Amino acid sequence: MKKALLVAAALVAGATACGSTGGSTGAADGGNGSGGGGKQYTVGVSNLGLSFPFPAAIGKGIKEEADRLGVKIVELDAQGKADKQSNDIQDLIAQQPDGVLMLPVDSGVAQGLADRLKASNVPTVAVASQVGDPKTRRLKDVYPGLVALVTQDEYAAGGKAGEIAASVLPGGGKLAVVEGAAGFAEVVNRFQEFPRSAAAKGATFEVVARQPGDWVQDKAQSACQNMLSSSPDTQLFYAESDDMAVGCAKAVTAAGSKAKIVGIGGSKLGIDAVTSGAIAGTVCYKPEDLGKLALDTLYKHLTGEKKLDAAFVTYDTPAITKDNVAECAPQW
Repeated sequence: MKKALLVAAALVAGATACGSTGGSTGAADGGNGSGGGGKQYTVGVSNLGLSFPFPAAIGKGIKEEADRLGVKIVELDAQGKADKQSNDIQDLIAQQPDGVLMLPVDSGVAQGLADRLKASNVPTVAVASQVGDPKTRRLKDVYPGLVALVTQDEYAAGGKAGEIAASVLPGGGKLAVVEGAAGFAEVVNRFQEFPRSAAAKGATFEVVARQPGDWVQDKAQSACQNMLSSSPDTQLFYAESDDMAVGCAKAVTAAGSKAKIVGIGGSKLGIDAVTSGAIAGTVCYKPEDLGKLALDTLYKHLTGEKKLDAAFVTYDTPAITKDNVAECAPQW
């Protein structure tokens, strides 16, 4: 994933995508979903990387909602490459879909793609990651021309991670941050409220190191090994995805460190690690639900049931620790 999620960002937890995936799905009866008036809508999906668990789960949610609504889906796989996503968007425009769901690979590059879609009169919803530079554009300041941005409230989620950190180290301490891949808005957004939320609970953290783990376990393990070597008195690691948190936990164990770890994302790996005590907590993301919400948002706009203009649409992402781990059923 270059530039989420995935989320987060977030979002990406796997090896580089290995191939483009195209296809379609939709009810055979022509799509008589609520508000559709008998018309079958065609929606293009530009997925940032179908070999990555988080965006793949979003794609699954989109397809399930499409089947329910009778919407035809044309999905293209950017394989984590901004240049391929640019080509994919041009291909989708050429097919003249009724709308597009775009999971941005690169938040900066995505501005031009959103402009191109708007110029072609294709209603577009950005999914899982914002469009525009997160250093100059606030998360809820949705890029003009988009129908909506449908994503986690990354600021709030980072704040919940900060609250978990404060509960683990009430007085605060020395903090190392395992960041995602460069260019992803989530790298900035998931840290935005972390220190403030921790401080509100009485815990002040000093950032002593930052290194990218590129959203994946092995790179995060190496990053944490390096940070422990340079800052052996690190007391807490904040990993901006659960897969990176799990990799970091391996490094902490190998080094004999007592550092605590907080992740974010609610992946199966992360929830298992919270259950075992390998990491202190995480924030529960639900990518399948997110995919359904994104398609439903675009569908209601297309049918006229709920017209939107640069709207911010989100869902609840609760903080998870060992005490309430059963409340997060992993979707990726």
